[in-house]
Amino acid sequence: MIVLGIDPGTAALGYGIIESTRGRLREVDHGCLETSPDQPLPERLLAIHALVDELIALHEPAVVAVERLFFSRNAQTAFAVGQARGVVLLAAAQHGLPVREATPNEVKSAIAGYGAADKEQVQRMVQVVLGMTERPRPDDAADALAIAVWAANSETSQPGRLSAVKDRAAVAPITRGSTGYERAVQEALARERAEARETKRRAG
Repeated sequence: MIVLGIDPGTAALGYGIIESTRGRLREVDHGCLETSPDQPLPERLLAIHALVDELIALHEPAVVAVERLFFSRNAQTAFAVGQARGVVLLAAAQHGLPVREATPNEVKSAIAGYGAADKEQVQRMVQVVLGMTERPRPDDAADALAIAVWAANSETSQPGRLSAVKDRAAVAPITRGSTGYERAVQEALARERAEARETKRRAG
């Protein structure tokens, strides 16, 4: 299953494509579209739509995952994210694709184990889970990969869910090690420790 993750924004929109096969996840592509503030807003939204449309046509994802704006103290930021989200949702609907939505805290909890994880911790766990040689950059692309990982895990553990809830733990408490995603994290960490020990042994 291919999942397209989107971290929406009009100034910078991150995207990440991953493939899920029998509980194992791998990164296919990621990046960030930046639009100039000198451009009229309709042109910036058109560029976003063109990118998402192209990514869907190229990778043929089964699901589009989009970060949901839970709250924002900055009204201008909230409007910008909302406008970009609308364009992404439109592109998904035009291709007949289901959309999965999650708040940033929900994604962080799924990836790093707690909702207050910082960007470096999230990026590190995304790198480990996807078996990447380097941490994903820039931040917007890393966030997009994180929500794609969350969506892939959600499809496995809770197929058919269309959107997030405010308190996932109250609805379905996480049982560590019980899902394909949890097992993938544990296996990835075990491989990393084994490689570190082998590197140290050869150096010594």
